[in-house]
Amino acid sequence: MKIIAFILIALVVASHLGFLVLEMFFWDHPIGREMFAMTPEQSAASAALAMNQGLYNGFLAAGLIWGLWSGRLDLKVFFLCCVIIAGVFGGLTAKFSILFVQGLPALLALIFVLLANRVRHR
Repeated sequence: MKIIAFILIALVVASHLGFLVLEMFFWDHPIGREMFAMTPEQSAASAALAMNQGLYNGFLAAGLIWGLWSGRLDLKVFFLCCVIIAGVFGGLTAKFSILFVQGLPALLALIFVLLANRVRHR
């Protein structure tokens, strides 16, 4: 369970680092415009907001890296819950698929983190 939890958290970290790169560096670029079906005008107008969003995704990744590095359950749970909440909010307010791309992997990771901790404390 512990290895599966670690792998799932690492996948959530990788995706959030990917979001950071996409939102901070490729939003107002053909790659970002194609991924989000935006015109050059739309991507230019929202680039600053996307950079801010990317920075927050980087903070989520950093928190999860901290949790993995330290082994602290509280950090893993806190940052995974932050990602889940962000995924639910994004799915309800921006694009429904965010719920599955962001929220579901974090939820699975959280479940395995809690299961691994429960097994360890028996």
